Amino acid sequence: MNPRRKKRLGLILALFFGVSATVGLMIYALNQNMDLFYTPTELVNGKPDGTKPEVGQRLRIGGMVVAGSVKRDSDSLEVSFKVADIGPEVTVTYNGILPDLFREGQGIVAQGVLVDATTIKAHEVLAKHDEEYMPPEVAEAMKKTHEPLQYTEQQKQGTGQ
Repeated sequence: MNPRRKKRLGLILALFFGVSATVGLMIYALNQNMDLFYTPTELVNGKPDGTKPEVGQRLRIGGMVVAGSVKRDSDSLEVSFKVADIGPEVTVTYNGILPDLFREGQGIVAQGVLVDATTIKAHEVLAKHDEEYMPPEVAEAMKKTHEPLQYTEQQKQGTGQ
């Protein structure tokens, strides 16, 4: 191989490894900033594929605020409340001003860090803006968990039980 071809090959290989390293670092950085969405049931029992979040993991959780569960600290902006779908309840703690539309029985999405198996320290709480809107992740998760229940109720009505 002549020196000119060796130089071109070296340049192409250096460019290839440089682009590969850049793409690898970008994927690594984006992976660290990714927040996975969970429902309260998935957080406690795990997703259908068996994955459960680890303590300290950043995540988003969506569900309905449980009636009578909102507790406010009188000396600070610390608020704690429970979120549920159709299964277990998860406690969310938040230090800040809640959205104006936040109330018990309302659908919310909280972003934060998992403190223990059933507690999340949120850094952001979002409330749905009217009774028709539900975040797409919450709507899909609720649809998946409610369909089997509706089907069994229809079966009971169809069989006369």
